[in-house]
Amino acid sequence: MTKPADKPTPERRIISTTTHFAILYGVLSLELFRLLYVYNDEIRHMAEATSRGDKTLFFVPIIIALVFSLVHGAFTGYFWEALGISAKKK
Repeated sequence: MTKPADKPTPERRIISTTTHFAILYGVLSLELFRLLYVYNDEIRHMAEATSRGDKTLFFVPIIIALVFSLVHGAFTGYFWEALGISAKKK
């Protein structure tokens, strides 16, 4: 008779959930930078059109910056947490 496989406990996990999130947000961050590189001409043309007076594209750079900030900030937080480094609590 075979013994059923033990379910992994938090102590026995090879990669923690925090590390999974760090990897996920790291990949998302890299993909955002790749997309920024690939579409840099289009983004520059939108910025030039906005400076010429076309205000319909005004929010595009703001949205891009917000998405970068949220994804890269989440990656950084999970990265340091996965390494076991946290802010000093009072």
